[in-house]
Amino acid sequence: MVRAAVCTAVGSPLEITDIDLPEPGAGQVRVKLVAAGVCHSDLSLTNGTMRLPLPAVLGHEGAGTVVSVGEGVTHVAPGDGVVLNWAPSCGSCHACSLGEVWLCANALAGAGNVHAKRSSDRSDLHPGLNVAAFAEETVVAANTVLPVPDGVPLTDAALLGCAVLTGYGAIHHSAQVKEGETVAVYGVGGVGLATIQAARIAGASKIIAVDVSPEKEELARRAGATDYVVASETTAREIRGLTGKQGVDVAVECVGRAVTIRTAWESTRRGGRTTVVGIGGKDQQVTFNALEIFHWGRTLSGCVYGNSNPEQDLPVLAEHVRAGRLDLSALVTEHISLDGIPAAFDNMVAGKGGRALVVF
Repeated sequence: MVRAAVCTAVGSPLEITDIDLPEPGAGQVRVKLVAAGVCHSDLSLTNGTMRLPLPAVLGHEGAGTVVSVGEGVTHVAPGDGVVLNWAPSCGSCHACSLGEVWLCANALAGAGNVHAKRSSDRSDLHPGLNVAAFAEETVVAANTVLPVPDGVPLTDAALLGCAVLTGYGAIHHSAQVKEGETVAVYGVGGVGLATIQAARIAGASKIIAVDVSPEKEELARRAGATDYVVASETTAREIRGLTGKQGVDVAVECVGRAVTIRTAWESTRRGGRTTVVGIGGKDQQVTFNALEIFHWGRTLSGCVYGNSNPEQDLPVLAEHVRAGRLDLSALVTEHISLDGIPAAFDNMVAGKGGRALVVF
């Protein structure tokens, strides 16, 4: 029996309760969590923006230590430190055959499985995004665990599982920022801070952070932002003013709101590139007219999980950590327990802080 954070229904508060986990079967691994990041995607599951089977144990950004393994598991062993990969690729669908593993059609196939049972009434629970990291321990498919690279502290490694892969990938894979280019990052949460650091690593000449909260300026500048803009109706104009009236080469939207996506697009130069990382609801409609699409020649693209391949990208990220270029702890503004997750959700809704990290 272990404690976990359970989403019982859309719109209902999380329930911190005891659950019972099975022993790992063939092709499964049991992991004792060390840390788990509180991501906006978890909030999106509770409010219905993203729909997966409920009730579910939430949490998808985590790291821990292998407790035991099932038959056939050979790439990790008890005692190994691992990062959880919430979207493992199947290797056989059309997207995977094209090398676009981040679009794998079967990545969330395991989310419909029964993961555990509530201790009180023996009711079935699903893993919210495959890995159920908001729990003291979890049992997952073997393809969702990756060995923690050497030189990365296990607690910090939790952030590699989503925020850092997403932010780094948005810059290096999706937008493909080149040295000397200018970048605007909309939203200074955990993913936004990772994106700012990635832009600095890419050699961006100017990194403009944008957020509704003036209090986040120090966070943004520590991550590498050269300029800070408090979001308003004149944001795009301000950004053009900071870039010789041209606009930035690249804008990365980490919020998922129609107005922010539109503003990010408007803040890029003619021929600029906008990458949308934020997950918005179906009600968030973004509109463009045909003439401006032709005239500005801008590109607008979605970005799933940073267009990353975790198996290939984790060693690259680890090298940046070891070299001091990537500071994982700088993304975290609060260390909490499981009981602190509901308050962390409230802070996300209010636009406060960076990443909250559950430390077990």
